[in-house]
Amino acid sequence: MILPIYTYGQPVLRKETEEIGPDYPNLKEIIQDMWDTLAKSRGVGLAAPQVGLSIRMAIIDLDCISEDEPQYSGYKRTFINPYIEEVDETEKETQEEGCLSLPGLSEKVTRPARIRVSYLDENFQEHDEWVDGFLARVMQHEFDHLDGVVYTDHLKGLRRQLMAPKLKQLVKGIFSADYKVKPLRK
Repeated sequence: MILPIYTYGQPVLRKETEEIGPDYPNLKEIIQDMWDTLAKSRGVGLAAPQVGLSIRMAIIDLDCISEDEPQYSGYKRTFINPYIEEVDETEKETQEEGCLSLPGLSEKVTRPARIRVSYLDENFQEHDEWVDGFLARVMQHEFDHLDGVVYTDHLKGLRRQLMAPKLKQLVKGIFSADYKVKPLRK
């Protein structure tokens, strides 16, 4: 089932999420609904708060960019209770980021190029690994959502000020999206 994506201004996007266990109600259905929603919206990642759930879970699909980035061929993962355990501060990269919860907006964000993450997969198998490049960026973006953070929170100074009116428009429901959304106001 395609779920509506909660847009900027929705309180759930600012809440810290709670860890879940294998007994979480309807977990398999929720994961499938998130995959269906991500496919319909043509994004690369989706965190549970973006579909209105304050649980510590996200999905990432980089297979959709594998034509240009062959190393991501077949990369589709579910992350349950993920955490960034370590950050390698020796190299940072600045790239344009957008977000399904902030339709129509994007901005350059600087993030560490390499991180160590721990998480459980959909079978509740433990993982602890170092990741880098675009995958590290997407993980940081999605895992930020699990702590109530959106990418615009990383902006500084003038860039942050220039984004403020655009964010106010989102809160008012003044935007366009070609996927199902749940704005704060319409």
